[in-house]
Amino acid sequence: MPTLAGLALQHVATALALIAYVLAAARIGQLDAATTQAMVTASILGMAVSTFLQSWGGRLGSGMLVIHMPDPLLVVLSGMLAAQYGLGGLVLIGLVNGLVALGTGSLVPYLRTILPPTVAGIIVCVAGLSLVEPALRHVTGLGENGLDTADILIGAATLGTIIGLSIWGNQRAKLSALLGGLLAGLIVSALTGKLHGWDALASAPLFGLPHPPMPVFNIDAGILLAVAVLSLMTQLDVFGCVVLLHKMNESDWRRPSMRMISGGMRACGLGNIVGAFLGALPNAASSANIALAHISRSTSRWIGLLTAALLALIAFLPQASLALTLIPTAVIGAIEIYAAAYLIVSGIELIASRALDSRGIFMIGLSFVLGMGVILMPELATHAPESLRFVVGNGIIIAGVSAIALNSLFRLGTSRQTEQTFESVDGAAAPIQQVVDFVETQGGAWSARRDVVRRAAQAALEAAEAIQSGGGRRLRGIRGSFDEYNLDIELLHDGPELELGAHAGHAPADLLDIDDTAFQHALDQTLSGLSGVMLRSLADRLQSGQRDGLTYLRLHFDH
Repeated sequence: MPTLAGLALQHVATALALIAYVLAAARIGQLDAATTQAMVTASILGMAVSTFLQSWGGRLGSGMLVIHMPDPLLVVLSGMLAAQYGLGGLVLIGLVNGLVALGTGSLVPYLRTILPPTVAGIIVCVAGLSLVEPALRHVTGLGENGLDTADILIGAATLGTIIGLSIWGNQRAKLSALLGGLLAGLIVSALTGKLHGWDALASAPLFGLPHPPMPVFNIDAGILLAVAVLSLMTQLDVFGCVVLLHKMNESDWRRPSMRMISGGMRACGLGNIVGAFLGALPNAASSANIALAHISRSTSRWIGLLTAALLALIAFLPQASLALTLIPTAVIGAIEIYAAAYLIVSGIELIASRALDSRGIFMIGLSFVLGMGVILMPELATHAPESLRFVVGNGIIIAGVSAIALNSLFRLGTSRQTEQTFESVDGAAAPIQQVVDFVETQGGAWSARRDVVRRAAQAALEAAEAIQSGGGRRLRGIRGSFDEYNLDIELLHDGPELELGAHAGHAPADLLDIDDTAFQHALDQTLSGLSGVMLRSLADRLQSGQRDGLTYLRLHFDH
C-alpha cells in the first residue's frame, strides 16, 4: 500500500500540474476567479472519470494505466467560446468531443489495416518532437530579456534528479524518481525566489462542489466541425498512448490490440461527456504520465484506479488542486524534456519494429516532413481558411492525418497474396537467392515484423536448399500470403514431398561402421532430417502436399 500510494500521488501531481492548460483557457476567456475555479473542478472530475474507466477496463476502458489530462488541442478554442458564452459554451464542445471518441472507438476494430504500428510510431514521435520547443523555453525562461539563470538551475536540478534516481537509484528510488525531481525543483525554486501564488492559495475555499452551467447550443456549425476534427486527432493521440502502455506491459508485444484501443477511446469519450455537463475542458491521454510509468517501471492498473479516486477527491478540495498548479514553469519544463525524449525514442522503436520498403519509407518520411514543417514554420497555418487554422497549425494532427492517408494510398497495388515462378534455372543458387529476395521484399511491402521476416527468410532458404539438394526435385516457384496475424510461404517444386523427420537421422559415429552405398543413403537421410529439425525450429507450422501437378511445402509463421 505505501508503494501504491506513492506511485498514485506522483501520477496525481503530474496530471494536476497540467491543469495549467485549463488556467490558460480561462485567461483567454477572461473568466473571473470563481468561474475559473468551477472550470478547474469540472475538468478534474472529467479526468478522474476517464482515468477510472481506462484502468477498470472491459468494454469501457483499455484496462491499463492511462492517466488523463486537459486536452491541449482545445485550449484556444475553449477559451474563445468561454469568453463569448461562459462555461455553458463548453457543454456542446464536450458533447461533440465525447461522441466523436465513442464513434471512433466503435470503428477502430475495423481500421486495423490503416493503423499499423508505423502510424502509431509517427504520431508518438512527432508528439515528442512537438514538446521540444516549449520544454526548452519553459526550462530556460527564454523571453525578451534572454535566458533566466534561476529557471535553468531549477530545470537542471529537476531533470538531473529524475535521471540520477532512474539510472543509479535502488528500486524504491526509481519508483519515486519523478517525485524526487519535483521536490528538488521546488527546493531550488524556493531558494531562488520562484515560488509564487501564496495569496491566491490562502483565499481559495477549503471545500467546493461543482456548479453545472446552463448549456448553450446556438454555436456556429463551423466551430463544431473544427472541434470534431480536433477530437478525432485527440483519439489518434489516445491510440498512440494505449499502444505504448500495451508495449510496456507485454514483453512479447507484436501488434496494437484493437480491443484495448477501442476501450481507451470509449473511456476518453465517456469522461468528456460527464465533464461536459459540468463545464469542463475536454481531456486526453497524458504522455507525461506515460513517461512517469516508464521511469518507475510500474504500469499496474491499480495505480490508475487509486489515481482516479484521488483526482475525484481533490476536485472537491480547491486549495489542494490550486496548490499543485503553482508548481514553477521550469519544473514542468524539465518533466516535459524527459517526456519528449521518451516519446521520441518510443516512436522510433514502433516504426523500426516493422520491415519497410519504398512505400513505408516515403510514408514515414513525408509524414515527418509535413508534421515537422508545420511545427517549424507556424506561419504556414495563416494561409489556411479561418475554420481550418486550428487543424492545419498542429503538427501532430498533420503528421497523423498524412500517415493514415499515405499508408492507405501506398497500399494500392499491394496484394496480400503474391506468387513468383522460376521458369529457367542455370544452377541451384539462382532460385535460392530469388527465394530469399522474395521473402524480404514482400515482408517490407506488407510491413511485417522484422523478426518474423528474418525467420521466414532463413526458413525459406533452408527449405529451398533441401529441395534442390536431390531426390529428383526442382524448385518451380514460391507463393506468399499475409495478414496481420499470419505469414505463409509456400515453396513449389517437382518430385516427391520433402522428408521432414522430427529427428536428425543417424548419429555421425554410426556412419563410420557401414559400407559406401549404405553410407550415401544414410547421409542423405541424416541431412534431410537435419533440414527438418531446422525448419521446425524456424517455422511455427509445416505442411506439405500436392496441388495442380506440383508439390508444395508450406511454412507458416505466427505474426
